Amino acid sequence: MAPRFLRNFVSALAVLLLLSLVGGCSQEKTVWKLTGPTMGTSYHITVVDVPAGVSRAELQSAVDRELAAVNQEMSTYIPDSELMRVNRGPVSVPVTLSPSLALVIRQALEIYRSSHGAFDVTVGPLVNLWGFGPNPEPETIPDAAQIDALRAQIGSDALRIDGLQLTRTRPVQIDLSAIAKGHGVDRVADLLVQKGVHNFLVEVGGELRTAGISPAGQVWRIGIERPSAGQVVQKPIQVSGKGIATSGDYRNYYERDGKRYAHTIDPRTGRPVEHRLASVTVIAETCAMADGYATALNVMGAEAALKLAEEQQLAVFLLVKTDSGFEEHASSAFQPYLESQGR
Repeated sequence: MAPRFLRNFVSALAVLLLLSLVGGCSQEKTVWKLTGPTMGTSYHITVVDVPAGVSRAELQSAVDRELAAVNQEMSTYIPDSELMRVNRGPVSVPVTLSPSLALVIRQALEIYRSSHGAFDVTVGPLVNLWGFGPNPEPETIPDAAQIDALRAQIGSDALRIDGLQLTRTRPVQIDLSAIAKGHGVDRVADLLVQKGVHNFLVEVGGELRTAGISPAGQVWRIGIERPSAGQVVQKPIQVSGKGIATSGDYRNYYERDGKRYAHTIDPRTGRPVEHRLASVTVIAETCAMADGYATALNVMGAEAALKLAEEQQLAVFLLVKTDSGFEEHASSAFQPYLESQGR
């Protein structure tokens, strides 16, 4: 069974359409494209001007090993993964984590606190209740009693981390699917830099990190996909040296009695979100933080998302569904990426 990572992976998979990856490539540039399966989806990497002495086979093998290591640390579908051993461990007893798992949990808790609980890596039981996890769609919509019972069992406030020591004060189950894919992108990006590769684009299931220049000899050019339009670019941006992630509800939902139930569950209410925010794109220093914040802001809705973006100086671009199409909103920190297009 494929390892479960991003619950948003169905919606985010095509949200970031890549542009101008090979157009205008000069004859002098060495350009490799690497691809393979990982985390229940696939990765695509473009590297430019690979240093002498680094072979393509060696680089691909190193990438595959790194992503396999992320899976072994953080998957909830590998029974003996580090995360699953933590989830089966005793409550109120400190457990020593690997540096990578400790880092991701610290990042998740940072986003949990700054989003006032909109991002919660323990929300899995509620996601499953609504039929957006491994369980099928429920025959009947969950009632208040079912929701409240599960809400009492979740909460990242039950996680305490001190250095590499993690303590669960309640028997919550951690699922890093809304941040681990971005972490995988970061791990591959760091690996490429260690190999002497400084111009690249790494993409795993729609989440990205770029560095240096594209094969066209320019800053990497990315297209934010228009929701429900089928690979049509809503807004082009130029980004190098950052992580980019998008979250949205427009591809994964079901309808009952004329009502639409989106796959994004608000941990604070235990119910699917009902606002009109269709997609959130976040640019951050790391793809893990972009990944987590994209999910958090998608839960919060457009007004609260923009408010948090300004408070935290986050680079955020929102598409809000209207009766006539989509309305664009961008935070102050996102403006330079738009202005680079001559706006």
